[in-house]
Amino acid sequence: MRTQTRRVATALFAIGTLLSGLPGFALDRPGDGKPFVQVPDTVSPAARKYLESLTDPAALPAWPAADDFAGWKKAWQAAEAASEPKVQATLKRYEPSVEKRKIGGVPVLDIKPKGWKPSSKLLVHLHGGAYTFYSAHSRLVSSVPAADATGLRVISIDYTLAPVGKWRQVTDEVLAVFAGLQKDGHKLKDIAIYGESAGGALAAGSVLKMRDQGQGMPAAVVLWSPWADITNRGDSGLTLKDFEPTYLYDKHLRRAADAYADPKDQKNPYVSPIYGDYAKGFPPTLIQGGTREIFLSHFVRQYRAIDDAGGTAILDLYEGMPHVFQMRPELAYTRETRTAMAKMAAFLKRRMGE
Repeated sequence: MRTQTRRVATALFAIGTLLSGLPGFALDRPGDGKPFVQVPDTVSPAARKYLESLTDPAALPAWPAADDFAGWKKAWQAAEAASEPKVQATLKRYEPSVEKRKIGGVPVLDIKPKGWKPSSKLLVHLHGGAYTFYSAHSRLVSSVPAADATGLRVISIDYTLAPVGKWRQVTDEVLAVFAGLQKDGHKLKDIAIYGESAGGALAAGSVLKMRDQGQGMPAAVVLWSPWADITNRGDSGLTLKDFEPTYLYDKHLRRAADAYADPKDQKNPYVSPIYGDYAKGFPPTLIQGGTREIFLSHFVRQYRAIDDAGGTAILDLYEGMPHVFQMRPELAYTRETRTAMAKMAAFLKRRMGE
């Protein structure tokens, strides 16, 4: 009975924990009694302990079909509920000010870190979740620590999720927020943008769209584990597909990709920014990720796309780290996360000034 109950709980909780940076149930791989993630001794002891607890993603249920609106809504609700305890713990730990607003007609959360001093400089945030999960609220576990580390006011955009919101609408919402911020008196030189996972790709794609439409560009871009090619091309998509501890592409991410963009549109630079023309200009960009990600080739290819075009890009990789490790509460005190957050803060300070 206990085993059956655990299996039911795991199935219900799995969607909420997947891609969330929250701990799942530590299921051993069948037959060998060993944790799914085999961790090298080159990561910090605290990170090793967490990585060894991760669930085999093969045990998680498949995500809904691309056009299953009811299924995605149910999955989103489960993810929000599963995230709430971590959100509340984050708010208690960092004590930020969080205000719901609309900018350019788009809902956002206006986040000010504890002790924030009024400044015109701010950081726009685009949350992850494969374009189908989470919200600005449930991703306070990303935006609040980022605000605290950088000292910047953060505007986290609650963009419309797929399959309701497709890529054209979603990128337009991001541009509407930037237009609204400028209408409120903010200058692009005082604004940076960051996002994690799908939010990282959305950040890069939206900046390309801003540039191409003659709307200017922000001062800097920070990408955490960007899902920069939703077609899943690249070396690490093959070599690491059985070692990625967060998800399986065919069982999970492909369905979300198709919900967000028709396959014929998936190489559009505003969807998969790897395919952008960076010779036309792009802001200085910091790309952070871990070596235990099927997206590893995305980070390398995105870096090469910017650097080869003569732009400024920094590729900042972390040994053995999983997807969006910076926002996982269990890794908050590790040397890897502390280093990554400090590098992000220093990068933005250099690019935006005091």
